[in-house]
Amino acid sequence: MKFLIFLGSVRTSTPPRPARLGERVTQACLSFFSTCYPEHELELIDPLEYELGPVFKPHFSYSKRAVPQDLDALANKIRTADGYIMVSPEYNHSMSPALANLLNHFGSSLFSYKPSAIVTYSSGQWGGMRAAVGMRGFLSELGCLPVSSMVHIPHAQNVFEEDGTTQAGQDHNHWGSYVNRTFSQLVWWAEACAGQAEISDPHALISAFTRTPTDRDAP
Repeated sequence: MKFLIFLGSVRTSTPPRPARLGERVTQACLSFFSTCYPEHELELIDPLEYELGPVFKPHFSYSKRAVPQDLDALANKIRTADGYIMVSPEYNHSMSPALANLLNHFGSSLFSYKPSAIVTYSSGQWGGMRAAVGMRGFLSELGCLPVSSMVHIPHAQNVFEEDGTTQAGQDHNHWGSYVNRTFSQLVWWAEACAGQAEISDPHALISAFTRTPTDRDAP
């Protein structure tokens, strides 16, 4: 199966070190996932690689001929993926604005009926767990319901090196067991959803609105 991991930050530096903290967390997740599930594919989606423009205009607002190529390519990746891993820091007890902005560029029908996993981190003691609470509602509305288990990484700058390897003094196997507890749930639900989708097309049950949200209004 195919999974996408979204790096939820566009900051190129993070105190107390001049390295990008979210990148090392994401690289660690990539390593843990590929070690536990080598039969599945996990692709990194980095918002720094996408030019979203100063004015917000989601993918579904463009005509098919005018949609930016990189935005359309990402929409197709989201559509064909079987599940998602969302990696986010915490901003004012909320999820990353960069992650929310990127995800909001795409309609929920692309994410729907597939699971997601929440990974948060911080340079402080809470590991972004307060942001994770809000992410549950956000991802549920997007259609990719988050699995119950989550990953929270406090003091991430002291846990992982820039390439995602665990630092000296850290228990690599313990971290792997902790992270893959969440990823195991993600893979289980992804397999279940993919299997059920072959029996019954979920998009045929409740069609996405094509013009305005009033398409789904009560009489």
